Formats: sequence, structure tokens, C-alpha cells
Amino acid sequence: MNEGEGDAAIPPIEAGPAPPPAAPERPSDEDILAQQNLLRAEQAQRSEYVGNEEPLSALKEEYINGNQNFVSKIQKLEATYKAFRRTRGDGNCFYRGLVFAYLEGLLLNQDMAECERFTSVVQSWKGRLVEGGFQELVFEDAMELLLDQVKAVRKPQSDFGHEGLLINMRDDMVSNMIVMFLRLVTSCEVQLHEDRFFPFILGMYDEPPATVELFCQRYVEPMGEESDHLHIVAVAEALQIPVRVVYLDSSGAPSGGGSGLEVTTHDFVPDSCPPGTTPRVHLLYRPGHYDILYPR
Repeated sequence: MNEGEGDAAIPPIEAGPAPPPAAPERPSDEDILAQQNLLRAEQAQRSEYVGNEEPLSALKEEYINGNQNFVSKIQKLEATYKAFRRTRGDGNCFYRGLVFAYLEGLLLNQDMAECERFTSVVQSWKGRLVEGGFQELVFEDAMELLLDQVKAVRKPQSDFGHEGLLINMRDDMVSNMIVMFLRLVTSCEVQLHEDRFFPFILGMYDEPPATVELFCQRYVEPMGEESDHLHIVAVAEALQIPVRVVYLDSSGAPSGGGSGLEVTTHDFVPDSCPPGTTPRVHLLYRPGHYDILYPR
């Protein structure tokens, strides 16, 4: 056998088509939610807890190239509201907007009678919170910080003015401790009137917490948890502050002539208020967020 005679050339094995690249793994719902929360937190850190007063035209500009129903509603709001003030979108915007707008009203109107009434109501919550199982050590300093803002309004010849209130409510410690106190008051109010609030809880969640106490521990007391109808009812009752919420969303019936949707408003007036009581605080609700409104 000649050299190489038995070594017949072996044809190369032809490679088949390359497998398609693996599809990127879809992020889980938890990953998506975590990313959204991170973006939201980063955006929130770039804004003040309480912003400056702005004309409603600034809000309208946000939607001028997008949601025309919102533009139409804002145009209607301009007939009754002159301005708005943004609050940080950190989940605490309802409480922060509520307390700033209320204290600002006391300051601008120099309403001494209301200062005294509010002080008395806040002080009365000390005993109720303790009876409700909250440790005085946890909330006492926060309660005093809130009362300090009212004292500054009442003090004759005080140099505490609008700028002073803004500085305090933009301060991390002062602002967040006051919000924390309001959350505890809301929680205690809900638990003290369980029969009234438990039907709300049952209607709000597919898997509602088993008890009002568990609901409050999960959705009311923690900082950053968003607020809805139940929270507004509870804190308005607890502090006896009438609140109006204007809803900038897709709710409402078409207005006459087909020019967009009517603005939906809801007044949360405590049972203790006499008939005809007008709201002391006006808030603008956009899905997931509350800002402050200023009536004309």
C-alpha cells in the first residue's frame, strides 16, 4: 500500500446554522417595581419637600403636548384657583401638603382662635396615642415640633413669617417628624373607629389585611406609604380640619358642549364641624400624588 493510500481525505463536517441568540431574560415584576421606585426616589431627591408657589399655567405646560383632558381641567381650575405649590413625590406628599397648607393659612390669616383650637386638639392626642399602644418616647418630640410651628404663629411680634415656615417644612428633621406624628395620629384614629374604617379596607385590596391594626402597621404608619380616601377621612376627623381634594384625573362626566371632563372635587368635612363649613386646606390630586392649591 502506497503511503497515504489508506488515508482517504475526510470531508470537513459542515457546521449547521448558528443557534439564535438567547432572548434576554425578562426582568421580574419585582425588578421592574424596584427600578421604578429607584427612579422615583432619585427624582424626589431633586425637589424640595415643599416647593414655591407657581401659577397654574406652569402645571398646564406639563400636559400641553399630551393629556388634553388634563389641560381642559386645569383651564377650568384657573377660574377658582390662582396658584399651586408642589410637594415632593416621596409617598408623604399628602401629609406634607396638608400640614403646610394648614399652617400657612394660620399664619397668613393670623387666626388665633383656630391656633388655640388646634393646639388643644393636638395635645389631646397625647393620651389617646398612649392608650392606643404608642410609646410616648416615639412621638412626643414630633408632637412638640408641630406645636412649635403653631406657637410661632401665635407669638406677638414674632419674626416667624412665611419664609420661616418654608425653612422649617423643608428641613429633613422637622418636616419628616411632623409627617410621622400625623401618620401615628391617623393610625390611632382608624383603630379607635374600627367599625367605620374596616369596610374601606375590605374594599381597597384584593387580599385585605386581616385586621385594622395590621392594615395600619403596613399602610398607614410607615413613612413613604401613599395615602388615599381612608387616610384623608381619618386625619381630617382626628384633627378636625376640613379638606377639599380636587382630582386631576380621568374621572368626571363630559361637560356641556363636549369641552372635556368636569373637574371632580370632594370635601372631607369632619362630623364635628357645623353645617356650611368651608375647607381650610385645598389639595390637588394627580394619580399617586398631592400638591397644594390656592383659591382665588
